[in-house]
Amino acid sequence: MTRQNQFNRRQFVKTTALGAAALSAGVHSGIAAEEDKSANGKLQIGCIGTANRAAADVAGVKGEDIVALCDIDKKYLDRAQKQFPSARVYADYRELIAAESDKIDAVTVAVADHNHAPASLLAIQAGLHCYCEKPLTHTVHEARVIAEAAKKYGVATQLGTQIHAGNNYRRVVEIIQSGAIGDVTEVHVWVGKGWGGGDRPENGVAPPAHLSWDLWLGPAPERPYAAGRYHPAQWRRWWDFGQGTLGDMACHYMDLPFWALQLRRPIHCVAEGPDVHPETCPLGLKVTYQFPARGDLKPVELTWYDGNMIPKEVAGERVPGSGVMFIGNEGHMYADYGKYRLFPSDKYKGFEPPPQSIPASIGHHAEWIKACKDGSPTTCNFDYSGALSETVLLGNVAFRTGEALEWDAENLKATNCPSADQYIRKEYRKGWEVA
Repeated sequence: MTRQNQFNRRQFVKTTALGAAALSAGVHSGIAAEEDKSANGKLQIGCIGTANRAAADVAGVKGEDIVALCDIDKKYLDRAQKQFPSARVYADYRELIAAESDKIDAVTVAVADHNHAPASLLAIQAGLHCYCEKPLTHTVHEARVIAEAAKKYGVATQLGTQIHAGNNYRRVVEIIQSGAIGDVTEVHVWVGKGWGGGDRPENGVAPPAHLSWDLWLGPAPERPYAAGRYHPAQWRRWWDFGQGTLGDMACHYMDLPFWALQLRRPIHCVAEGPDVHPETCPLGLKVTYQFPARGDLKPVELTWYDGNMIPKEVAGERVPGSGVMFIGNEGHMYADYGKYRLFPSDKYKGFEPPPQSIPASIGHHAEWIKACKDGSPTTCNFDYSGALSETVLLGNVAFRTGEALEWDAENLKATNCPSADQYIRKEYRKGWEVA
């Protein structure tokens, strides 16, 4: 297919993207989006990943036409095809995108982290709208590449941070931005999970017949299959495939201060934890980020804790196993997915929250689907969530180098630590490159 033919076929994508960009900037685009290719007005969607977390994304878009399915595990693929019997099936997402790019409008990407960027980039470059699970990518550099590609190709995007659509996060953002606790200059974020630990198995075994092991590895270095150690659930422990608890959970919990405090990219990052293991992530980690002033907003220090390093007390308050604490010069505020609380309790007794200014979400997947069709903005597009993912993943760069990083975000450089480059970027197996 020529680039000109692809351009003509993707005029709808470009038009809706221009509308989304204009709406995000508060400007009416004056451009009407064309209808999608489906005669029934529904998007034609390909789902990359079908089981476990991916099953929730399939369910989230099943009101559209799911016409292509991809999974490296044939058992999972067969199960999904029973639900969508007319869908075309693939084991290799590269083949799905190559074969389907002129037939489908959009893809969902819900695979192991190390395959997020290769799959998403191929889809975006084909002009396909993209919904990808968190974290957006496996490395800091990949997050920048994907965000820039989404802008260049003008596609509707959404990161799978579903809690962002909940009412509680909206109310917390409104309260913080109203100045109820004063100027916030310190935030603590913690999650009591512990994805880490362990050594590489000494011996591998033949993978089961239903699993395409080489395709699961994708861009990662070759290694033998080991039953129960990687697929389907344990891959987050391993540097080659995941980013530990920080990569798993920080995009959900750090999303709240990013949104409420209008954070973007840090200028300094330092981490502490156990000795660095060459293969597996730590069972506990503490990362401190420094963010510069943003307009009238003061600089912010954000500290992340996970696993066996989470605090039991923050700002003088006993805290549960996961949450966020905003510390202002007039009070502080605890929040999690579903609730919030202001301190000191006596001071905020009878507190009346500000009028609701952030409208209720139509649903995280529904928001993306609407954006695909009419160019309306999404709240976790790859520009916003790309910066969030960069910040999250930078914490593991700091941990693995053992240095306090002076961070030049524009150039993706730790100016005082050349050894960080090996963790900011990575090598790829041939045929899986991200550049």
